[in-house]
Amino acid sequence: MADDPYRVLGVSKDATDAEIKRSYRKLARQYHPDRNPGDAAAEEQFKSIQSSYEQIGTASARKEYDQQRRMEEMFSRGGNPFRGGFGGGGPSGGFDFSEILNQFMGGRGDGRFEQSSRNPRSISQEPTQAARGPDISAGIDITLSQAISGTKVEFGHSRLRICSKCKGESYRSRRRCQQCNSKGVETRSSTITVTVPANAEHGQQLRLKKMGHEHPQGEPGDLQITIRLDAEEGRRWEGGKLVQEVPVTYSSMILGGKVRITTPLGKRVQIDIPEGTRIGDRRRLAGHGHDGGPLDIEFVLKETKSFTDEQLDAVKRLSDAGL
Repeated sequence: MADDPYRVLGVSKDATDAEIKRSYRKLARQYHPDRNPGDAAAEEQFKSIQSSYEQIGTASARKEYDQQRRMEEMFSRGGNPFRGGFGGGGPSGGFDFSEILNQFMGGRGDGRFEQSSRNPRSISQEPTQAARGPDISAGIDITLSQAISGTKVEFGHSRLRICSKCKGESYRSRRRCQQCNSKGVETRSSTITVTVPANAEHGQQLRLKKMGHEHPQGEPGDLQITIRLDAEEGRRWEGGKLVQEVPVTYSSMILGGKVRITTPLGKRVQIDIPEGTRIGDRRRLAGHGHDGGPLDIEFVLKETKSFTDEQLDAVKRLSDAGL
């Protein structure tokens, strides 16, 4: 089984596109062959990072990847793969859109009714629930400031619509329609404007009624949009909590010290670094997170690109002392 690109890039599935790109750049620098000459393990990891970024590194590629994974999960569970939701656009990588559409539409590729052996004019009936087009799941990215004030976002929307030529009448009938291949629906794209309310939260969902895929003999599904707030450089979301990395020197971790940070609200705050701090230790700052919520700060080791002779001498003395 292929590696999960989200896991390889160290981001959650609700990360913004910008967060994915930042994480990719950081990891690519870390494992680049020029930085790790002759290291086969680093080279393999670098290739995995590159491959993962190709899968979810752009909005369109990510949309296609997420949709394909949803399809695989639905098919593996059996039943109607469209009952749960369906992303806009057409899946790829092992799935034939016509086959998926057939399953959505009831299983017959030619769109005709099946005749009963008892009565050639009779139509086979499939029991059951009211026809409804599948929902569409998608995400939009906004900034922290846009989330506070509210905003409008233009969204490229692709979905199944009632065929403009046969008006859906060719679906499961003897009528033929070349335009929709007798499915009764065709894929059409448009740009819609999504209104994000003020004080929006990361992971909040907006449901746009009847903006999902249309069914030729029933109601349209809904469009469900997940709002993703870009935490910006050095920050990330974890289960609804905003986490900000605070780089500190090794000496400050050992001996203690102070560091100044800029919060998501743009305030400069001085943080005490306790003596004996370890990489990954956290503190919570009440009222300094998004929209006045809590902010978790996480201490990380500050990277130094180059050292002075004096610093190298100090590091050597530490090495001689067993540190």
